[in-house]
Amino acid sequence: MNQLGFPLLSLIIFLPLCGAVVTLFLRKEAVIKWWALIVTVANFFLSLPLYFYFQSGTAEMQFVERIPWMLSLGVSYHLGIDGISLFLVLLTTFLIPVAVLSSWTYITEKVKEYMILMLLMETSMVGVFAALDLILFYVFWEATLIPMYFLIGIWGGERRIYAAVKFFLYTLAGSALMLVAIFVLYFMNAQATGRPTFDLLELQKFSVPLAAQTWLFLAFALGFAIKVPLFPFHTWLPDAHVEAPTAGSVILAGVLLKMGAYGFIRFCLPLFPAAFAYFVPLMSILAIIGIIYGSLVAFSQSDVKSLVAYSSVAHLGFVVLGIFALNAQGLSGGILQMVNHGLSTGALFLLVGMLYERRHTRLIDEFGGLWKQLPLFGIFLLIVTLSSIGLPGLNGFIGEFTILVGTFQANWIYAALAATGIVLGAWYMLTMLRRVMHGPLDKPANRQLQDLSAREIVVLVPVVIFIFLIGLFPNLFFGKMESSVDTLLSQTRATISMGEPNP
Repeated sequence: MNQLGFPLLSLIIFLPLCGAVVTLFLRKEAVIKWWALIVTVANFFLSLPLYFYFQSGTAEMQFVERIPWMLSLGVSYHLGIDGISLFLVLLTTFLIPVAVLSSWTYITEKVKEYMILMLLMETSMVGVFAALDLILFYVFWEATLIPMYFLIGIWGGERRIYAAVKFFLYTLAGSALMLVAIFVLYFMNAQATGRPTFDLLELQKFSVPLAAQTWLFLAFALGFAIKVPLFPFHTWLPDAHVEAPTAGSVILAGVLLKMGAYGFIRFCLPLFPAAFAYFVPLMSILAIIGIIYGSLVAFSQSDVKSLVAYSSVAHLGFVVLGIFALNAQGLSGGILQMVNHGLSTGALFLLVGMLYERRHTRLIDEFGGLWKQLPLFGIFLLIVTLSSIGLPGLNGFIGEFTILVGTFQANWIYAALAATGIVLGAWYMLTMLRRVMHGPLDKPANRQLQDLSAREIVVLVPVVIFIFLIGLFPNLFFGKMESSVDTLLSQTRATISMGEPNP
Protein backbone atom coordinates (compact mmCIF):
# COMPACT_ATOMS: atom_id res chain seq x y z
CA MET A 1 0.00 0.00 0.00
CA ASN A 2 1.03 3.59 -0.56
CA GLN A 3 -0.75 5.75 2.00
CA LEU A 4 0.58 9.03 0.59
CA GLY A 5 -0.35 8.40 -3.04
CA PHE A 6 2.91 9.66 -4.52
CA PRO A 7 6.38 8.08 -4.99
CA LEU A 8 8.02 9.25 -1.75
CA LEU A 9 10.60 6.45 -1.69
CA SER A 10 11.73 7.26 -5.24
CA LEU A 11 12.09 10.91 -4.29
CA ILE A 12 14.23 9.98 -1.27
CA ILE A 13 16.38 7.65 -3.36
CA PHE A 14 16.96 9.90 -6.35
CA LEU A 15 17.08 13.39 -4.83
CA PRO A 16 20.76 12.87 -3.89
CA LEU A 17 21.46 11.55 -7.40
CA CYS A 18 19.90 14.68 -8.90
CA GLY A 19 21.96 16.73 -6.44
CA ALA A 20 25.10 14.95 -7.65
CA VAL A 21 24.29 15.82 -11.26
CA VAL A 22 23.85 19.49 -10.38
CA THR A 23 27.15 19.40 -8.46
CA LEU A 24 28.94 18.59 -11.72
CA PHE A 25 28.23 22.14 -12.91
CA LEU A 26 29.29 23.94 -9.72
CA ARG A 27 32.80 25.40 -9.45
CA LYS A 28 33.32 27.16 -6.14
CA GLU A 29 34.20 24.82 -3.27
CA ALA A 30 32.10 26.73 -0.75
CA VAL A 31 29.04 26.52 -3.01
CA ILE A 32 29.61 22.79 -3.56
CA LYS A 33 29.78 22.12 0.19
CA TRP A 34 26.66 24.12 0.93
CA TRP A 35 24.79 22.53 -1.96
CA ALA A 36 25.64 18.99 -0.78
CA LEU A 37 24.59 19.88 2.77
CA ILE A 38 21.30 21.44 1.62
CA VAL A 39 20.45 18.41 -0.55
CA THR A 40 21.19 15.87 2.19
CA VAL A 41 19.39 17.84 4.92
CA ALA A 42 16.39 18.26 2.61
CA ASN A 43 16.42 14.52 1.96
CA PHE A 44 16.39 13.79 5.69
CA PHE A 45 13.33 15.99 6.20
CA LEU A 46 11.76 14.43 3.11
CA SER A 47 12.17 10.99 4.74
CA LEU A 48 10.49 11.95 8.04
CA PRO A 49 6.93 11.29 6.73
CA LEU A 50 7.98 7.64 6.46
CA TYR A 51 7.93 7.52 10.25
CA PHE A 52 4.90 9.70 10.93
CA TYR A 53 2.67 8.11 8.26
CA PHE A 54 3.87 4.57 8.90
CA GLN A 55 0.99 2.35 10.07
CA SER A 56 2.18 0.27 13.01
CA GLY A 57 -0.66 -2.24 13.09
CA THR A 58 0.13 -3.97 9.81
CA ALA A 59 2.97 -6.08 8.49
CA GLU A 60 2.28 -5.13 4.88
CA MET A 61 4.85 -3.27 2.83
CA GLN A 62 4.09 0.44 2.90
CA PHE A 63 4.81 3.39 0.58
CA VAL A 64 4.90 0.79 -2.20
CA GLU A 65 5.86 1.67 -5.77
CA ARG A 66 5.81 -0.89 -8.54
CA ILE A 67 6.53 -0.30 -12.23
CA PRO A 68 7.34 -3.01 -14.81
CA TRP A 69 10.98 -2.77 -15.83
CA MET A 70 12.03 -5.82 -17.84
CA LEU A 71 8.62 -7.46 -18.12
CA SER A 72 9.64 -10.57 -20.07
CA LEU A 73 12.24 -11.43 -17.42
CA GLY A 74 10.01 -10.67 -14.46
CA VAL A 75 12.09 -7.70 -13.30
CA SER A 76 10.22 -4.72 -11.84
CA TYR A 77 11.01 -1.44 -10.17
CA HIS A 78 9.46 -2.46 -6.86
CA LEU A 79 10.00 -0.42 -3.71
CA GLY A 80 8.49 -0.60 -0.24
CA ILE A 81 9.39 -0.58 3.44
CA ASP A 82 8.10 -2.25 6.59
CA GLY A 83 9.01 -2.01 10.25
CA ILE A 84 12.28 -3.82 9.56
CA SER A 85 13.61 -1.41 6.93
CA LEU A 86 11.98 1.83 8.12
CA PHE A 87 14.65 2.85 10.62
CA LEU A 88 17.53 1.83 8.36
CA VAL A 89 16.27 4.23 5.70
CA LEU A 90 15.92 6.98 8.31
CA LEU A 91 19.37 6.20 9.74
CA THR A 92 20.86 6.60 6.27
CA THR A 93 19.21 9.93 5.53
CA PHE A 94 20.20 11.18 9.01
CA LEU A 95 23.88 10.19 8.90
CA ILE A 96 24.70 11.47 5.41
CA PRO A 97 24.25 15.21 6.22
CA VAL A 98 26.17 14.60 9.46
CA ALA A 99 28.99 13.08 7.40
CA VAL A 100 28.92 15.94 4.89
CA LEU A 101 29.12 18.58 7.62
CA SER A 102 31.94 16.69 9.37
CA SER A 103 33.98 16.92 6.14
CA TRP A 104 33.76 20.73 5.98
CA THR A 105 37.40 21.41 6.87
CA TYR A 106 38.79 17.86 6.66
CA ILE A 107 38.45 17.57 2.87
CA THR A 108 40.49 20.20 1.04
CA GLU A 109 41.26 18.49 -2.27
CA LYS A 110 38.86 17.31 -5.00
CA VAL A 111 35.91 18.64 -3.01
CA LYS A 112 33.51 18.38 -5.95
CA GLU A 113 34.30 14.71 -6.58
CA TYR A 114 34.09 13.95 -2.87
CA MET A 115 30.63 15.47 -2.46
CA ILE A 116 29.36 13.76 -5.62
CA LEU A 117 30.45 10.40 -4.22
CA MET A 118 28.73 11.14 -0.90
CA LEU A 119 25.47 11.89 -2.70
CA LEU A 120 25.77 8.77 -4.85
CA MET A 121 26.35 6.73 -1.69
CA GLU A 122 23.09 7.96 -0.24
CA THR A 123 21.13 7.00 -3.35
CA SER A 124 22.53 3.48 -3.44
CA MET A 125 22.19 2.81 0.31
CA VAL A 126 18.58 3.95 0.58
CA GLY A 127 17.86 1.87 -2.53
CA VAL A 128 19.22 -1.25 -0.83
CA PHE A 129 16.81 -0.90 2.09
CA ALA A 130 13.78 -0.06 -0.08
CA ALA A 131 14.18 -2.52 -2.99
CA LEU A 132 11.72 -5.43 -3.15
CA ASP A 133 12.96 -6.87 -6.44
CA LEU A 134 16.10 -9.00 -6.21
CA ILE A 135 17.71 -7.54 -9.34
CA LEU A 136 16.93 -4.00 -8.24
CA PHE A 137 18.33 -4.84 -4.80
CA TYR A 138 21.49 -6.26 -6.34
CA VAL A 139 22.00 -3.18 -8.53
CA PHE A 140 21.82 -0.89 -5.48
CA TRP A 141 23.92 -3.32 -3.41
CA GLU A 142 26.75 -3.30 -5.93
CA ALA A 143 26.41 0.46 -6.51
CA THR A 144 27.48 1.11 -2.91
CA LEU A 145 30.90 -0.42 -3.58
CA ILE A 146 32.08 2.12 -6.14
CA PRO A 147 31.70 5.38 -4.15
CA MET A 148 33.16 3.82 -0.99
CA TYR A 149 36.08 2.39 -2.97
CA PHE A 150 36.99 5.86 -4.22
CA LEU A 151 36.33 7.56 -0.88
CA ILE A 152 38.88 5.26 0.76
CA GLY A 153 41.29 5.11 -2.20
CA ILE A 154 41.51 8.88 -2.85
CA TRP A 155 40.94 10.57 0.53
CA GLY A 156 42.18 7.81 2.84
CA GLY A 157 45.39 7.38 4.81
CA GLU A 158 48.82 6.10 3.82
CA ARG A 159 47.65 2.54 3.09
CA ARG A 160 44.46 3.69 1.37
CA ILE A 161 44.99 1.79 -1.89
CA TYR A 162 45.53 -1.50 -0.08
CA ALA A 163 42.48 -0.93 2.13
CA ALA A 164 40.26 0.12 -0.79
CA VAL A 165 41.21 -2.86 -2.96
CA LYS A 166 40.79 -5.28 -0.06
CA PHE A 167 37.36 -3.84 0.73
CA PHE A 168 36.30 -4.07 -2.90
CA LEU A 169 37.55 -7.62 -3.52
CA TYR A 170 36.09 -9.06 -0.31
CA THR A 171 32.64 -7.61 -0.82
CA LEU A 172 32.60 -8.27 -4.56
CA ALA A 173 33.48 -11.95 -4.05
CA GLY A 174 30.54 -12.47 -1.71
CA SER A 175 28.22 -10.53 -4.00
CA ALA A 176 29.12 -12.63 -7.03
CA LEU A 177 28.09 -15.85 -5.30
CA MET A 178 24.88 -14.19 -4.14
CA LEU A 179 24.06 -13.24 -7.74
CA VAL A 180 24.42 -16.88 -8.79
CA ALA A 181 22.01 -17.88 -6.01
CA ILE A 182 19.52 -15.21 -7.14
CA PHE A 183 19.41 -16.70 -10.62
CA VAL A 184 19.15 -20.27 -9.32
CA LEU A 185 16.19 -19.22 -7.17
CA TYR A 186 14.67 -17.42 -10.17
CA PHE A 187 14.86 -20.47 -12.44
CA MET A 188 13.63 -22.85 -9.75
CA ASN A 189 10.59 -20.68 -9.14
CA ALA A 190 9.93 -20.21 -12.87
CA GLN A 191 10.10 -23.97 -13.49
CA ALA A 192 7.77 -24.74 -10.58
CA THR A 193 5.19 -21.98 -11.10
CA GLY A 194 5.55 -20.99 -14.75
CA ARG A 195 5.81 -17.31 -13.67
CA PRO A 196 9.34 -15.92 -13.97
CA THR A 197 9.88 -13.23 -11.37
CA PHE A 198 12.56 -11.60 -9.24
CA ASP A 199 9.94 -10.07 -6.96
CA LEU A 200 10.78 -10.81 -3.33
CA LEU A 201 7.17 -10.98 -2.14
CA GLU A 202 6.31 -13.46 -4.89
CA LEU A 203 9.41 -15.59 -4.29
CA GLN A 204 8.52 -15.81 -0.59
CA LYS A 205 5.40 -17.76 -1.61
CA PHE A 206 7.54 -20.36 -3.39
CA SER A 207 8.52 -23.27 -1.19
CA VAL A 208 12.17 -23.93 -1.98
CA PRO A 209 13.05 -27.65 -1.75
CA LEU A 210 14.73 -28.35 1.56
CA ALA A 211 17.99 -29.66 0.09
CA ALA A 212 18.31 -26.59 -2.16
CA GLN A 213 17.65 -24.24 0.74
CA THR A 214 20.95 -25.19 2.34
CA TRP A 215 23.08 -24.21 -0.65
CA LEU A 216 21.10 -21.11 -1.52
CA PHE A 217 21.21 -19.94 2.09
CA LEU A 218 25.00 -20.39 2.17
CA ALA A 219 25.43 -18.43 -1.05
CA PHE A 220 23.37 -15.51 0.22
CA ALA A 221 24.81 -15.76 3.73
CA LEU A 222 28.42 -15.48 2.52
CA GLY A 223 27.74 -12.13 0.87
CA PHE A 224 25.90 -10.86 3.93
CA ALA A 225 28.46 -12.25 6.41
CA ILE A 226 31.30 -10.46 4.61
CA LYS A 227 29.38 -7.19 4.67
CA VAL A 228 28.45 -7.40 8.39
CA PRO A 229 31.35 -8.48 8.81
CA LEU A 230 30.96 -11.74 10.71
CA PHE A 231 34.00 -13.59 12.05
CA PRO A 232 36.12 -14.86 10.24
CA PHE A 233 35.22 -12.61 7.28
CA HIS A 234 36.04 -9.42 9.18
CA THR A 235 39.66 -8.80 8.19
CA TRP A 236 38.86 -6.15 5.57
CA LEU A 237 37.02 -3.95 8.09
CA PRO A 238 39.82 -2.61 10.34
CA ASP A 239 41.92 -1.64 7.32
CA ALA A 240 38.98 0.09 5.63
CA HIS A 241 38.00 1.95 8.81
CA VAL A 242 41.50 3.09 9.72
CA GLU A 243 42.39 4.29 6.23
CA ALA A 244 39.02 5.84 5.32
CA PRO A 245 38.40 9.56 5.84
CA THR A 246 36.25 10.39 8.85
CA ALA A 247 32.99 10.62 6.90
CA GLY A 248 33.82 7.36 5.12
CA SER A 249 34.21 5.61 8.47
CA VAL A 250 30.92 7.09 9.68
CA ILE A 251 29.06 5.81 6.60
CA LEU A 252 30.85 2.46 6.69
CA ALA A 253 30.02 1.84 10.35
CA GLY A 254 26.68 3.61 10.35
CA VAL A 255 25.07 2.15 7.25
CA LEU A 256 27.13 -0.16 5.04
CA LEU A 257 27.72 -2.80 7.70
CA LYS A 258 23.98 -2.88 8.40
CA MET A 259 23.30 -4.00 4.83
CA GLY A 260 24.64 -7.45 5.67
CA ALA A 261 22.56 -7.90 8.81
CA TYR A 262 19.52 -6.53 6.96
CA GLY A 263 20.11 -9.08 4.20
CA PHE A 264 19.87 -11.95 6.68
CA ILE A 265 16.49 -10.68 7.86
CA ARG A 266 15.03 -9.57 4.55
CA PHE A 267 16.18 -12.44 2.33
CA CYS A 268 17.67 -15.44 4.14
CA LEU A 269 14.96 -15.73 6.79
CA PRO A 270 11.80 -15.60 4.61
CA LEU A 271 13.25 -17.32 1.52
CA PHE A 272 15.13 -20.17 3.25
CA PRO A 273 13.53 -20.51 6.69
CA ALA A 274 14.37 -24.16 7.29
CA ALA A 275 18.02 -23.65 6.32
CA PHE A 276 18.10 -20.52 8.47
CA ALA A 277 16.96 -22.56 11.47
CA TYR A 278 19.43 -25.34 10.66
CA PHE A 279 22.40 -22.94 10.70
CA VAL A 280 21.37 -21.14 13.91
CA PRO A 281 24.02 -22.91 16.05
CA LEU A 282 26.85 -22.20 13.59
CA MET A 283 25.91 -18.56 13.05
CA SER A 284 25.38 -17.98 16.77
CA ILE A 285 28.79 -19.43 17.62
CA LEU A 286 30.49 -17.30 14.95
CA ALA A 287 28.69 -14.24 16.34
CA ILE A 288 29.87 -15.03 19.89
CA ILE A 289 33.45 -15.56 18.68
CA GLY A 290 33.23 -12.18 16.94
CA ILE A 291 31.98 -10.51 20.12
CA ILE A 292 34.79 -11.87 22.30
CA TYR A 293 37.53 -11.70 19.67
CA GLY A 294 36.65 -8.17 18.59
CA SER A 295 36.62 -7.01 22.20
CA LEU A 296 39.99 -8.57 23.07
CA VAL A 297 41.69 -7.24 19.94
CA ALA A 298 40.16 -3.79 20.49
CA PHE A 299 41.73 -3.65 23.94
CA SER A 300 45.20 -4.27 22.49
CA GLN A 301 45.05 -1.42 19.95
CA SER A 302 47.31 1.60 20.25
CA ASP A 303 45.37 3.60 17.63
CA VAL A 304 42.01 5.02 18.77
CA LYS A 305 40.42 4.59 15.36
CA SER A 306 41.58 0.99 15.13
CA LEU A 307 40.09 0.35 18.57
CA VAL A 308 36.71 1.69 17.45
CA ALA A 309 36.96 -0.38 14.26
CA TYR A 310 37.41 -3.64 16.17
CA SER A 311 34.61 -2.66 18.52
CA SER A 312 32.35 -2.76 15.46
CA VAL A 313 33.17 -6.44 15.00
CA ALA A 314 31.97 -7.06 18.56
CA HIS A 315 28.84 -4.89 18.29
CA LEU A 316 27.76 -6.42 15.00
CA GLY A 317 28.26 -9.85 16.58
CA PHE A 318 25.48 -8.92 19.00
CA VAL A 319 23.26 -7.93 16.06
CA VAL A 320 23.77 -11.28 14.31
CA LEU A 321 23.23 -13.16 17.57
CA GLY A 322 19.90 -11.40 18.06
CA ILE A 323 18.79 -12.16 14.51
CA PHE A 324 19.56 -15.87 14.88
CA ALA A 325 17.80 -16.12 18.23
CA LEU A 326 14.68 -16.54 16.06
CA ASN A 327 12.34 -14.84 18.48
CA ALA A 328 10.71 -11.42 18.68
CA GLN A 329 12.97 -10.04 21.41
CA GLY A 330 16.19 -11.06 19.69
CA LEU A 331 15.14 -9.92 16.22
CA SER A 332 13.69 -6.59 17.41
CA GLY A 333 16.78 -5.98 19.52
CA GLY A 334 19.01 -6.79 16.56
CA ILE A 335 17.20 -4.30 14.33
CA LEU A 336 17.34 -1.56 16.97
CA GLN A 337 20.99 -2.32 17.71
CA MET A 338 21.80 -1.72 14.06
CA VAL A 339 20.51 1.81 14.52
CA ASN A 340 22.23 2.17 17.89
CA HIS A 341 25.57 1.08 16.50
CA GLY A 342 25.23 3.51 13.60
CA LEU A 343 24.71 6.37 16.05
CA SER A 344 27.23 5.53 18.77
CA THR A 345 30.06 4.19 16.62
CA GLY A 346 29.43 6.84 13.98
CA ALA A 347 29.79 9.48 16.71
CA LEU A 348 32.99 7.84 17.97
CA PHE A 349 34.50 8.07 14.50
CA LEU A 350 33.42 11.71 14.29
CA LEU A 351 35.15 12.47 17.58
CA VAL A 352 38.30 10.60 16.59
CA GLY A 353 38.35 12.54 13.32
CA MET A 354 37.98 15.86 15.15
CA LEU A 355 40.88 14.91 17.42
CA TYR A 356 43.00 13.87 14.43
CA GLU A 357 42.38 17.20 12.67
CA ARG A 358 43.83 18.97 15.71
CA ARG A 359 46.69 16.65 16.62
CA HIS A 360 47.42 14.71 13.39
CA THR A 361 47.85 11.51 15.32
CA ARG A 362 45.50 8.83 16.66
CA LEU A 363 47.96 7.06 18.96
CA ILE A 364 46.51 6.77 22.44
CA ASP A 365 49.93 7.30 24.06
CA GLU A 366 50.12 10.73 22.46
CA PHE A 367 47.19 11.96 24.52
CA GLY A 368 46.32 12.22 28.20
CA GLY A 369 44.71 14.90 30.32
CA LEU A 370 42.69 16.29 27.42
CA TRP A 371 39.68 17.01 29.62
CA LYS A 372 41.54 20.04 31.00
CA GLN A 373 42.06 21.41 27.50
CA LEU A 374 38.94 20.12 25.69
CA PRO A 375 36.06 19.96 28.20
CA LEU A 376 33.28 20.08 25.58
CA PHE A 377 34.99 17.34 23.58
CA GLY A 378 35.28 15.32 26.79
CA ILE A 379 31.55 15.62 27.55
CA PHE A 380 30.58 14.32 24.10
CA LEU A 381 33.18 11.53 24.22
CA LEU A 382 31.92 10.45 27.65
CA ILE A 383 28.29 10.30 26.50
CA VAL A 384 29.10 8.37 23.34
CA THR A 385 31.42 5.98 25.21
CA LEU A 386 28.72 5.23 27.78
CA SER A 387 26.27 4.70 24.92
CA SER A 388 28.67 2.25 23.29
CA ILE A 389 29.09 0.18 26.46
CA GLY A 390 25.34 0.06 27.13
CA LEU A 391 24.72 2.36 30.08
CA PRO A 392 21.02 2.21 31.14
CA GLY A 393 19.16 5.25 29.88
CA LEU A 394 21.13 5.36 26.64
CA ASN A 395 20.44 3.62 23.35
CA GLY A 396 23.07 0.89 23.59
CA PHE A 397 21.54 -0.60 26.72
CA ILE A 398 18.12 -1.11 25.12
CA GLY A 399 19.50 -2.94 22.11
CA GLU A 400 21.95 -5.21 23.93
CA PHE A 401 19.55 -6.00 26.77
CA THR A 402 16.77 -7.00 24.34
CA ILE A 403 19.18 -9.14 22.31
CA LEU A 404 20.39 -10.94 25.44
CA VAL A 405 16.81 -11.55 26.60
CA GLY A 406 15.96 -13.09 23.24
CA THR A 407 19.17 -15.11 23.17
CA PHE A 408 18.60 -16.37 26.72
CA GLN A 409 15.17 -17.66 25.70
CA ALA A 410 16.75 -19.49 22.77
CA ASN A 411 19.93 -20.75 24.46
CA TRP A 412 21.13 -19.57 27.85
CA ILE A 413 24.71 -20.69 27.18
CA TYR A 414 24.94 -18.42 24.13
CA ALA A 415 23.56 -15.55 26.21
CA ALA A 416 26.06 -16.13 29.02
CA LEU A 417 29.00 -16.20 26.61
CA ALA A 418 27.79 -13.11 24.76
CA ALA A 419 27.34 -11.22 28.03
CA THR A 420 31.11 -11.37 28.54
CA GLY A 421 31.33 -9.04 25.57
CA ILE A 422 29.53 -6.33 27.55
CA VAL A 423 32.11 -6.58 30.32
CA LEU A 424 34.98 -6.56 27.83
CA GLY A 425 33.42 -3.63 25.97
CA ALA A 426 33.24 -1.56 29.15
CA TRP A 427 36.85 -2.55 29.88
CA TYR A 428 38.44 -1.37 26.64
CA MET A 429 36.20 1.67 26.09
CA LEU A 430 36.62 3.07 29.60
CA THR A 431 40.35 2.34 29.48
CA MET A 432 40.57 4.33 26.24
CA LEU A 433 38.57 7.18 27.80
CA ARG A 434 40.84 7.25 30.84
CA ARG A 435 44.06 7.25 28.83
CA VAL A 436 42.92 9.94 26.40
CA MET A 437 41.00 12.33 28.65
CA HIS A 438 42.38 11.90 32.18
CA GLY A 439 45.77 12.06 33.82
CA PRO A 440 48.41 14.77 33.45
CA LEU A 441 48.40 17.08 30.44
CA ASP A 442 52.10 16.48 29.89
CA LYS A 443 52.38 16.61 26.08
CA PRO A 444 53.28 20.17 24.95
CA ALA A 445 51.33 19.75 21.70
CA ASN A 446 48.14 18.90 23.61
CA ARG A 447 48.28 22.19 25.51
CA GLN A 448 47.70 24.08 22.25
CA LEU A 449 44.54 22.26 21.23
CA GLN A 450 41.28 24.15 20.70
CA ASP A 451 37.95 22.83 21.97
CA LEU A 452 35.02 21.99 19.69
CA SER A 453 33.91 24.63 17.22
CA ALA A 454 30.27 25.61 16.70
CA ARG A 455 30.14 23.52 13.52
CA GLU A 456 31.44 20.44 15.32
CA ILE A 457 28.90 20.88 18.10
CA VAL A 458 26.15 21.10 15.47
CA VAL A 459 27.44 17.83 14.00
CA LEU A 460 27.38 15.98 17.33
CA VAL A 461 24.27 17.33 19.09
CA PRO A 462 21.68 15.62 16.80
CA VAL A 463 23.43 12.27 17.27
CA VAL A 464 23.44 12.67 21.05
CA ILE A 465 19.77 13.62 21.03
CA PHE A 466 18.88 10.34 19.33
CA ILE A 467 21.14 8.43 21.71
CA PHE A 468 19.02 9.69 24.61
CA LEU A 469 15.73 9.46 22.70
CA ILE A 470 16.15 5.75 21.95
CA GLY A 471 17.41 5.03 25.46
CA LEU A 472 14.51 6.78 27.18
CA PHE A 473 11.65 6.10 24.76
CA PRO A 474 12.39 2.76 23.04
CA ASN A 475 8.73 2.08 22.27
CA LEU A 476 8.81 4.86 19.69
CA PHE A 477 10.97 2.42 17.74
CA PHE A 478 9.86 -1.04 18.88
CA GLY A 479 6.22 -0.14 18.25
CA LYS A 480 6.86 0.48 14.56
CA MET A 481 8.64 -2.83 13.97
CA GLU A 482 6.48 -5.13 16.14
CA SER A 483 3.95 -6.26 13.51
CA SER A 484 6.59 -6.87 10.84
CA VAL A 485 8.78 -8.88 13.20
CA ASP A 486 5.92 -10.96 14.61
CA THR A 487 4.52 -11.76 11.16
CA LEU A 488 7.91 -12.72 9.75
CA LEU A 489 8.62 -15.04 12.68
CA SER A 490 5.18 -16.67 12.61
CA GLN A 491 5.52 -17.38 8.89
CA THR A 492 9.00 -18.75 9.45
CA ARG A 493 7.91 -21.07 12.27
CA ALA A 494 5.04 -22.39 10.16
CA THR A 495 7.47 -23.28 7.36
CA ILE A 496 10.11 -24.72 9.67
CA SER A 497 7.59 -27.04 11.28
CA MET A 498 7.19 -28.75 7.90
CA GLY A 499 10.73 -30.13 7.98
CA GLU A 500 14.45 -29.51 8.19
CA PRO A 501 16.94 -29.28 5.31
CA ASN A 502 19.61 -31.85 4.73
CA PRO A 503 23.07 -30.79 5.90
